[in-house]
Parts: sequence; structure tokens; C-alpha cells
Amino acid sequence: MITVYTGDGKGKTTSALGEALFSLATDKKILMIQFLKGSTYSGELTGLYRLGIPLIQFGVGCRWAGMIRCGLKHCTNCGECFQINRDPEVALKLVQEALNYIAEVLQKKEYDVIILDEISYPLNYGFLDLQILLGLIKDSYPHWILTGRRMPEEIFEFADSWWELKACKHPYLQGVPSRRGIEY
Repeated sequence: MITVYTGDGKGKTTSALGEALFSLATDKKILMIQFLKGSTYSGELTGLYRLGIPLIQFGVGCRWAGMIRCGLKHCTNCGECFQINRDPEVALKLVQEALNYIAEVLQKKEYDVIILDEISYPLNYGFLDLQILLGLIKDSYPHWILTGRRMPEEIFEFADSWWELKACKHPYLQGVPSRRGIEY
């Protein structure tokens, strides 16, 4: 099974985590892999750790992450972490490491649900060939959850469930900065 959460709205990762919670309630083992994100201060890091769900990040993080995590600094949306993770010299290596890790995980058949968070970014930026991803996920044993903006339409035919999230109204659109514990 393949579920996709995409769109320009908030809630793609949150939806994937909601699905993971249902799976956890039935004793399924869940793994979350984040593409081109690393050592961040996001709430899912702490929350998933508390639930015993591994979250493996393949990316470069914010240099202020430690201070932001402790509440000493606020994210200014400078985008530096995104720029570094979009650099082909950095991203290609990180994506390959993630693929190698996924291949190892699949051989062990340890997880029932695998979330590939932000997988659309390496696909859209040319850091991951769609056919390589499809070769890994289609017809394989775990339930796959794929998230990210602008998910390639070619995945649609293989997806069992496809969700487009869009913001109709959000405080950010009215100048309210992202809130710790809500947006991150």
C-alpha cells in the first residue's frame, strides 16, 4: 500500500504521523525517514522518540537548532538549511545514503509502516530518479507513506491513497510567525 500526502498546505507530515499513530496502536512497527532535513528542532523529533518510533534524518540542519530547540532563539525563516540541502554536492550524497539505508531496512523486514517524509524534494530537484523510488516501494511489503509538496504525478497510478492539502486560512498568512509546538 502507498499513501501520498502532498499539496501546498500545512499538514502533510502531521497526516502521516496521524496514520502512524493508528498503526502504533495495533502494535505495528513504524519508521520515519526525512529527506534533506537534519538535526532540526521540529516537534516530531521529540514526539516520535517518546513513542519509540525511530526518525532518521538525511540532511543538514539549522546551525541554530540547539538554541531554537531550547527556546533561546526563534526560527527566522532564513532558509539557510533549505539552501544547503538543495546543493547537489550535498543532496546527492544524502539521498544515496538514505536509499542505502532503506535497502538495508527492507531486507530485514523489521517495519510495517515506513514514512518517506519530504520525498518529493529529491524527486523534484533531480537528486532521486523516480524509477529508483518506484522500484523500492511498489509491490514491497510495508505500507509506505510519502509526503512533500508537488509530488510527481507519475506516482499517482501506484498510490492507493492520495491526499492534496491546501491552506484555506492560516495565521501565518496574517503575519503570525510559526509557533513552537504547533508548526514546529
